[in-house]
Amino acid sequence: MDVINVTADAETFTCNAYLALGDRPTLVDAGAMDGVVDVVREHTDTVEALVLTHQHGDHVAELDAVCEAFDPEVYAYAEHPRRDHSLGDGDMVEVGDETFEAVFTPGHADDHLSFVSETTLFSGDVVVHDDGAFDYGSFGRTDMAGQSRERLVESIENLLGRMPEDVEHMYSGHGGVFHGDVRDVVETALSRAEKREPKYPDE
Repeated sequence: MDVINVTADAETFTCNAYLALGDRPTLVDAGAMDGVVDVVREHTDTVEALVLTHQHGDHVAELDAVCEAFDPEVYAYAEHPRRDHSLGDGDMVEVGDETFEAVFTPGHADDHLSFVSETTLFSGDVVVHDDGAFDYGSFGRTDMAGQSRERLVESIENLLGRMPEDVEHMYSGHGGVFHGDVRDVVETALSRAEKREPKYPDE
């Protein structure tokens, strides 16, 4: 499956928004980059689905623009005026060429979902490969209102329990893409999160 980070060249703060090409062209998160629609159009004329990991502003700011340009079916855990399909823990969704299971992973956000297939993890912000705080296994911040480190730790444990052994591609909401032993990266993130220490010095 060909996956492209369509916000890679953003000059302002945004999440990574991923375009998964294949039988069902799908955007995972819409991002907050002006012009994201133009970047998507460089790769495809059709976006059949838009799947949200969660609804923080950096993930949904361009949702309206993407919907107006491509009219995709929108999948999300929490209610949203643009949502067509509610996704809950254990639900299945087609992304690109693969079938993914939605795994409810709150802690960073109350409505957070991660998506796991036999080969690939779209982890949103619950786990990232590198983000400036840690390399090779970091996790979403939990120091703001409505966030919880305890729930995040439980979510990462749950994610590990649901993730096939052979997952080798990780596309997270921030930081770089990772190809390799994804389980080891997630386990490293869990061990760091379990220490309950502030992720950033000013927390």
